Amino acid sequence: MLARQRQEMILDEVRRTGAVQVSDLVQRLGVSDMTIRRDLDALAARGAVEKVYGGATSVLDRSTDEPGFETKSMYLPEEKKAIALRASEMVRPGTALGLSAGTTTWTLARHLDDVADLTVVTNSVRIADVLQQRGRTDRTVILTGGVRTPSDALVGPVAVRTLQSLHLDLVFLGVHGMSTRAGFTTPNLDESETNRALARAANRLVVLADHSKWSTVGISTIVGLDEVDVLVTDDGLPEQARTALEERVRELRIAPCSGNGDGVSSCPSRRAPSEEEHR
Repeated sequence: MLARQRQEMILDEVRRTGAVQVSDLVQRLGVSDMTIRRDLDALAARGAVEKVYGGATSVLDRSTDEPGFETKSMYLPEEKKAIALRASEMVRPGTALGLSAGTTTWTLARHLDDVADLTVVTNSVRIADVLQQRGRTDRTVILTGGVRTPSDALVGPVAVRTLQSLHLDLVFLGVHGMSTRAGFTTPNLDESETNRALARAANRLVVLADHSKWSTVGISTIVGLDEVDVLVTDDGLPEQARTALEERVRELRIAPCSGNGDGVSSCPSRRAPSEEEHR
């Protein structure tokens, strides 16, 4: 198969599913890992896909573009894990907790095993499944109900009505983007309304957002920067963004995404590429 034909097949798959993984393409197309990486490089150079660690995703450039859960889960997994671990330090036994739908909040849910006696409200089936499958009997999980979005959030009037009657100690909110002009945003109008209801239910509101969300703007603002008690992000956030956020959010917490003490990031997105990856 010619390289151009192979690349068009890859592009068709990205358009169909929103994301591809190198390992899957190697098996499907019967070529080497390096060949697939070169194909993805070529497609990225054309602006046809966006490369991420381990694969590629569709290009999103409109304020209403909304990737699916599987697509978003491929973005910056180590950064999301670092953020989730830092956020989990805030959760105490006996807390009434809210978790919005999203891949970073889903990662957080997977790191709450050691916290006893939680009541968790969420508009995410995936998060509810994670919490109920962890084997704890001292946990109450409340699913809001609603209409499912492409990113697997439950939204709409049913979800909003459920949240309007609740009072939660702590709410963790995942977002699509953050900027000084628009605040914390989402590309889905219904999800924005639902997340605002969740934010209003919080005694303390915490946003979880990796560094790639900076300067990304969705069509609808959920909350302003100054309405958030804590923003947890990773140490890939540019210095100018840190300064801007420190002036506006009440507290900025940076989750280290390194950990080996030698100044080299363990996060693949910011690790220097190996010789093979560079080729």
